[in-house]
Amino acid sequence: MKILLWVVLTPVVLLVLGVGVYFLKAIVQGAIEGWRSDPDAEEATARAAERVAALGLLPPERQHTKLAAPQPQALTVALAAARAGDWEPAAALLDGTAAARDWERRTAYCEKFADVGAEDDAWLLSWEAARPDDPGAALVRARSSVFLAWRIRGAKRARYTTSEQFEGFHRTLARTRGEHARAAELAPHDDPSPYVGEIWTAIGLGYPHEEMHRIWRDITSRAPHHYEAHFSALQYWCGKWHGSEELARAFAVRAAAEAPPGTLMRAFPLIAHFEHDESDSADVDRTPEMYAAVDAALADAAAADPDHPRLAEVRHLLAYYLYLQDRWEPALEQFRLVDGYVDALPWRYKGDPAGEFCRMRDESAVNAADERGAA
Repeated sequence: MKILLWVVLTPVVLLVLGVGVYFLKAIVQGAIEGWRSDPDAEEATARAAERVAALGLLPPERQHTKLAAPQPQALTVALAAARAGDWEPAAALLDGTAAARDWERRTAYCEKFADVGAEDDAWLLSWEAARPDDPGAALVRARSSVFLAWRIRGAKRARYTTSEQFEGFHRTLARTRGEHARAAELAPHDDPSPYVGEIWTAIGLGYPHEEMHRIWRDITSRAPHHYEAHFSALQYWCGKWHGSEELARAFAVRAAAEAPPGTLMRAFPLIAHFEHDESDSADVDRTPEMYAAVDAALADAAAADPDHPRLAEVRHLLAYYLYLQDRWEPALEQFRLVDGYVDALPWRYKGDPAGEFCRMRDESAVNAADERGAA
């Protein structure tokens, strides 16, 4: 009897469900079509597009996803030469940073060359053969080995990473300890670059806190307000690696408090906040403390050397938090200063970096124009 009842009722049930799904789809489709044909919505979209176009801002497809800012022409040429097998332009650039004692630019350039070396090191091998004790070559070798190790591991979470990947990662990363030590031996005595690079070895191998403190002393005795060093060390102290939210925030606050204006150190409380913010609400970004932190970072950016190689990264972060705080005019100003490039926090954490950047930028532009019109 139960079987017979089920046989009889099943077609009825399926018919009812089918009709329900049909009407649900019709309702949803009608709502979408109604929204699309809403003349007010279309007019608002057109006005927004006009405002953005009038400012000369670039669409998502024209945003550079591999850079945070325009790259110096000399660096672009040297990277192209390295990919073609010629090491001399890279060596000349790094020689220049050492002569000028420009450690910020030295580590920034080294990072770019190391990325190329991790793909293909034939040019780097030629450099090492021609100048066996070149401090620049030793620095790039150590950093490129770190890059190679992380590529072997892959970007997925640990549970999706194979034992073979982990074994190759740890083997390659262990080698970088000696390579960084050699780079430090060859480097000018006041060059912090080899120790800055070693932070990522410390992160990957899980150096104990005491060892990280040793690296930090070696860095800060040479360059107490080095941006990349602080950014990398903050990653170590974050909860996702070998610290905690409390340790990361304390590190960031101390860096900001101890630094003179223009060093960009006042961005680090914002970065520490970003790294540990799991809220779905912007309310946590609109506290008096966060307003003060954004204002301090704004003043720091204004006081910085316009050619500071990391200034654009700070501007990206400022644009994001000014947007979240509904501070449309200053947000738009920061967006305009970095428009065309999106490889920076917070965009690189987004599924669609260029799309998210442009969405917040355009909303800031529209609201800023409305505020000006209402004034």
